[in-house]
Amino acid sequence: MTTVALLGTGIMGAPMARNLLRNGHRVTVWNRTAANAEPLRADGAAVAGSPAEAVEGAEVVITMLTDGDTVLSAMTEAAPGLREGQVWAQMSTVGVAAVPELAGFAAERGLTFVDAPVQGTKQPAEQGKLIILAAGPQDVRAALEPVFGSVGAKTLWLAEDGASGAATRLKLAAVGYAISTTSIIAESLALVKALGLDPALFGEVVTGGPLDSGYLQVKMKAILSEDFEPSFALRNAEKDTRLIHEAAESAKVRLDLNDAANERFRRALAQGHGDEDMAATYFASFPG
Repeated sequence: MTTVALLGTGIMGAPMARNLLRNGHRVTVWNRTAANAEPLRADGAAVAGSPAEAVEGAEVVITMLTDGDTVLSAMTEAAPGLREGQVWAQMSTVGVAAVPELAGFAAERGLTFVDAPVQGTKQPAEQGKLIILAAGPQDVRAALEPVFGSVGAKTLWLAEDGASGAATRLKLAAVGYAISTTSIIAESLALVKALGLDPALFGEVVTGGPLDSGYLQVKMKAILSEDFEPSFALRNAEKDTRLIHEAAESAKVRLDLNDAANERFRRALAQGHGDEDMAATYFASFPG
């Protein structure tokens, strides 16, 4: 049993907290919008009124928040409750540039920083089947194993130095694949519709063939049924395309599909689809 503080109880954080509780860990949660954390009380979590209250006494602190600035803000607020020797598993998608600053914050306070973003969306989070990409020292891995094992199907350790950002760099490539694939699916269905045919016919062409995949089926079903309950919110996907662009630019490599996906997401955001699943990029193909 591990005492865990989890900061951020959104689409991903809330099911992660529930899986930690089901596996016997003591969990205290905090969320900027307190109402989003309250339902976890019924699952056995303690609900803190502040980040400092949440992290006090925790062996492992998990951040599962929107971006690097939000993570740093929450951890700065948590500072009065932090103590030297705590392990900080930073599991949000924050981008390459943010990792050194977060690692520096940890070092100043004697925390062990682990760069550990997750690959997966709402359903894998609910099932405890996320893929955890991690970079951190050998001496904390055994302590993190029961925590990561409660929320993920697999942990891929990439480096011993969390400040290297190795896990975040790999996460950007993986999420970029999902983002670009979603955009391609959306465009294909939009084109079939625009050409005067039933978009479901596209499914009949690809299902069961070499172009088929479980991911294609999930996103195609969302678009065809107009069910855009967020598994990965469009506004977060747009944020990730910007982080991917920044990383690619610093590495002097062009990622045309990612940048095109960003344009689509920005149009869909302007149309009011930001809180829907990123499959709602489908609407970016149409005016209004």
